[in-house]
Amino acid sequence: MKKDMDWLKDLLHSEYIPAQDIPDIGLYMDQVTTFMESKLESSKRYPDDKIMTKTMINNYTKNRLIPPSIKKKYSRDHMFFIIIIYYLKTMLSISDIKQLLTPLAEKYFPENKENGISLEQIYSHNMMVNEERLEDIRQEIMRLYEMSRKDDNLNRTRQVSDQDREWLNDFAFICSLSYDIYIRKKIVEKLIDLHMEQTPPGTKNKKKK
Repeated sequence: MKKDMDWLKDLLHSEYIPAQDIPDIGLYMDQVTTFMESKLESSKRYPDDKIMTKTMINNYTKNRLIPPSIKKKYSRDHMFFIIIIYYLKTMLSISDIKQLLTPLAEKYFPENKENGISLEQIYSHNMMVNEERLEDIRQEIMRLYEMSRKDDNLNRTRQVSDQDREWLNDFAFICSLSYDIYIRKKIVEKLIDLHMEQTPPGTKNKKKK
């Protein structure tokens, strides 16, 4: 691993797709995957990784995470769902994502002006909030990285080689980041469960018999 922190700083940059960049026309499946690939290529871990595949999108549709395409085309509202799923799928299960997105699909897809808000507004607001938080996230991660290098016992031990010391420091950094993800994931799951208990998807739209 590099001894300087440039590798870490390179990772701490914004990777999101502004609403205005999403085409205002229906896209065929190949166009959707090409669009996602072009916009989020820098987020790949390995060059051969795929951002979004046909199989993924078909599975999301089959499991009702996103509404079906319209005459084999995906609208801007479809794209909002697909992009949100891209970010959520690294942390949440398919069932949790479904529970989270179902109310959005029921109330705001396709565009329903009676609700007073559109999927685009919801998407743009969330991206704006995340963008505003990015600097705080950067600083916190850099702080954790520096803390992982401040083990006095480890630094005083001459029997540990420089290579082992570097690995142990990285291990501490990985554990700190993983614990942070663990706590946040628990909170997200609890919020999803609470909302499911209070208002199961679809209940507000059902007519009373």
